Amino acid sequence: MATVTISQVKKVYGSTQVIHGVDVDISDGEFCVLVGPSGCGKSTLLRMIAGLEEISAGTISIGRRVVNGVPPKERDIAMVFQNYALYPHMKVRENMAFALTLAKRPKEEIDQRVNDAAQILGLDPYLDRYPRQLSGGQRQRVAMGRAIVRKPQVFLFDEPLSNLDAKLRVAMRTEIKALHQRLKTTAVYVTHDQIEAMTMADRIVVMRDGRVEQIGEPLDLYDHPDNIFVAGFIGSPGMNMMKGVIRAGRIDLGDGVSVGIDRAAGASEKLAEGRAVVFGIRPEHLMVRDGGDSMKGKVVVIEPTGADTQVLCRVGHSDIILVSHDRIEAHAGDDISLQPDLTHAHIFDEATGESLRS
Repeated sequence: MATVTISQVKKVYGSTQVIHGVDVDISDGEFCVLVGPSGCGKSTLLRMIAGLEEISAGTISIGRRVVNGVPPKERDIAMVFQNYALYPHMKVRENMAFALTLAKRPKEEIDQRVNDAAQILGLDPYLDRYPRQLSGGQRQRVAMGRAIVRKPQVFLFDEPLSNLDAKLRVAMRTEIKALHQRLKTTAVYVTHDQIEAMTMADRIVVMRDGRVEQIGEPLDLYDHPDNIFVAGFIGSPGMNMMKGVIRAGRIDLGDGVSVGIDRAAGASEKLAEGRAVVFGIRPEHLMVRDGGDSMKGKVVVIEPTGADTQVLCRVGHSDIILVSHDRIEAHAGDDISLQPDLTHAHIFDEATGESLRS
């Protein structure tokens, strides 16, 4: 096991800079997830850790060794790819043993490591099959088994579940998390799926346009986003955002709608009269209720999902979503009163997008 230290790392393709001085410290044994929209640079950063992309500036260290000029095969890492990258002409056993065979390890050691990994991953019945004879989930297990047998210092995962169907993705992310808890090896995992990030990570690195927006534990990012981007990206459905202006100690949301300001939501000295802000509230922190701070709106769509009911409403000039565990008796076009739990509200500066919390 080892730490991974990314220090002021940049990546330039020609005249285009795609990674802008990223700093990330990943602890020994940590499961760190790099998450962000397509094109944000997360896979490029992972490939630089692996040695598959050159580093334009900065340093990457694995353990205490700077690996900028170290070839991939000498970095003591193992990578699991999105497309499995299995050799179609080799059986499962041979695919899993390939790196050890190249390293000319003793046959007894290779067999032992392959058998141990197969037992961990439930691949014993498939060792003598070819990849074409396996399902997508089984192929992904083989790819992970090939990584496990090497006993690397660091596992690197590049969107390994994106080719699987929704139900299998849920099962596989549970398996990967359980595998990490068993092996306790440092892992860096790239995904664009924030649900994967929330459920699997010890810490999340949120990226946008080649920069780190925020680093933290999943619930910390969910409860205390630093800016509008993180607030909207982390959480499903995303946080409701409503533009407003500070007036007389309240937030005027337009069309006669306003809400109060809770002390926890924003620092009072930052909420000057007339300041343009964005009021954020998560869907589960809205209740269908009349009250002093209730917002009047109209129902647009009701989506019952069984355990929850999602309601899309038009409030002021904004469309917002309510998620309730209760069954809501309402129809499109009905008037509705929504009361936000202001202790969980967020206030952002409209110009910069930065949080104004105290």
